[in-house]
Amino acid sequence: MPATDDEIREKYLERAIRELNHFTRELQGCHHCPRGNLMPVLGSGHPQADVFMLKYAPTPAEIEEGVAFYGRSGTALMKSLKRLDIDPLAVYGTLCVKCPVADTALAGPECVARIVEELAIVQPKVVVVMGAEALEVLNELELPLAHEVHPAVGELQRLTPSIDCLFVPNIDDALDEEAAKRAFWTAFRALGEWWADLPPY
Repeated sequence: MPATDDEIREKYLERAIRELNHFTRELQGCHHCPRGNLMPVLGSGHPQADVFMLKYAPTPAEIEEGVAFYGRSGTALMKSLKRLDIDPLAVYGTLCVKCPVADTALAGPECVARIVEELAIVQPKVVVVMGAEALEVLNELELPLAHEVHPAVGELQRLTPSIDCLFVPNIDDALDEEAAKRAFWTAFRALGEWWADLPPY
């Protein structure tokens, strides 16, 4: 008897969970970055998210909890997603520099390149890249069939044949100052339009 669509989706989800768990164990055992006894900051969200949030480096709150987008930036994102009617369960967030190093230049390039593996596991439909530093990393990854993403704020671009990309300001810089908040929100709203255009099946 052939498998149903639900059963197939369930199998893909189980595989993604296994692969992310393996990815996490590898990351926790990695010694490329001089992070001492501190643990890396792990990605968070759905293992097969449609929306992949990418930020450059962790804040103190994220380092303390060991989870990307923990703290004020995560709260601001949740409010923004709610305003745009985007299901938070369809989102995964991670960092370019996952280790809490004193200077992000100390992060091992092989560690930063792990984003390629995360993208391959999650297989999102869109990457929301936050800030110029994260964009530079994304463009240097040499993803298969990838196009260069330009720093066109709030403009949807094609990253690969199957993944769109939206460049927005870094949310960590948009939490206190009113003009920065407005700039982030203006750019981020394009994600709501993208989401509304997704076929419901």
